Amino acid sequence: MAKAPVLTPQAEDFPRWYQDLINKAELADNGPVRGTMIIRPYGYGLWERMQQEMDARIKTAGAQNAYFPLFIPQSYLTKEAEHVEGFAPELAVVTHGGGKELDEPVVVRPTSETIINASFSKWVQSYRDLPLLINQWANVVRWEMRPRVFLRTTEFLWQEGHTAHATYEDARDYAAYIHKEVYEDFMVDVLGIDVLLGRKTPRERFAGAINTLTLEGMMGDGKALQMGTSHELGQNFAKAFNTQYLSKDGRQELVWQTSWGSSTRMVGGLIMSHGDDSGLRVPPRLAPVQAVVLAIKDDEAVLAKVREIGDRLSAAGVRVQVDDRTDTPFGRRAVDWELKGVPVRIEVGPRDLENGTAMLARRIPGGKEPVALDALAGLLPAVLEEDQALLLRQSRERRESRTSDVTTIEQAVEAATAGGWARIPWADLGEEGEARLAEHSVTVRCLVAEDGSVPDSDDAPGNVAVVARAY
Repeated sequence: MAKAPVLTPQAEDFPRWYQDLINKAELADNGPVRGTMIIRPYGYGLWERMQQEMDARIKTAGAQNAYFPLFIPQSYLTKEAEHVEGFAPELAVVTHGGGKELDEPVVVRPTSETIINASFSKWVQSYRDLPLLINQWANVVRWEMRPRVFLRTTEFLWQEGHTAHATYEDARDYAAYIHKEVYEDFMVDVLGIDVLLGRKTPRERFAGAINTLTLEGMMGDGKALQMGTSHELGQNFAKAFNTQYLSKDGRQELVWQTSWGSSTRMVGGLIMSHGDDSGLRVPPRLAPVQAVVLAIKDDEAVLAKVREIGDRLSAAGVRVQVDDRTDTPFGRRAVDWELKGVPVRIEVGPRDLENGTAMLARRIPGGKEPVALDALAGLLPAVLEEDQALLLRQSRERRESRTSDVTTIEQAVEAATAGGWARIPWADLGEEGEARLAEHSVTVRCLVAEDGSVPDSDDAPGNVAVVARAY
């Protein structure tokens, strides 16, 4: 009888494969309250690496980290009409505290535009206070009706940036900078995901924004995942909170604002973009553990050698872990590391020591080969870079091969239903056609220009709508 696979095969049931992998790779568990998740240490290690890489880019963009309260007065959310209407179905509202009914209900943070603007209105007095560039790493709560670990949970972790500028042009350019130089750079260069940059349609843009820029990734099953967004808020929140500054000309002016965010949804994107039937495949630049050195047997010389190799690799700048748990069978440990997607396994046993070699197993392209022990430290950095490039290339090839140019709504629905994306001229689709797509659970993920760049406006000539089924 054939041995049952560790994971449900992707081709058989992609959602089941996703859930199997989260469980078997020990990434997360469901929390006790419906829609919440417990992020386990290995999963949190992936998020920590994402935080580190993103935080460095955000600080290069000039933003400083701060923290704002979890509880927001309900009256704050009613100040901006589109904002409260957009978030009303997802709000968690606290009406009692300390055994008493509250004078005013408080909302558990769904996003922080309102509470941050209340502070901005106090902090901004003069043009000298601008631009004001703030980011926070926090948790948010949006009551999710169809939860899925990492992708849609009632509580999730994220970063949210909020800025105030003297002019529309400054705010517009900063939102575009975050979109490309922070988010795209991280997602392409570190996550190895070939994201598509575009502009959301009015139907899909953030509640209260005048423009939303998005990054869309194609997952292994051909569906789209919104990986991050950067919003131009115009002066909507500035008007609601009276956030003004004294200009150089001595006039009181309203500020122009942006907000932008990315979340633990990126962990789900990582899984679905790069995972295969054997488990995760973690990009080396992201991986908390880039190489694991495994002792095959409980042999004193072997144990000494794997620890020595670990020290050498660490000195060479490789994030390494030594697995000398010889009381656990080697096969089980190898499968566990494969499930976790560690880019490289270095396996050492008594016979390897005799030959002066170790077995090098590469998770991303697959395969094993013996490598001289003395060559490992010099070889591994190049191997890791090769594997990083391979993941990005595979991601790009998948998106390009599974995107079709179409001219009708029916063709667009057919392409999306078949597990791909479709490109259709926005002039042929329009808002009426967008509504018809939604009847088939297909959405316009973004608008792009004919050359693939981000359009300057919703109705720019030559705009192309990219449509797909989405998570």
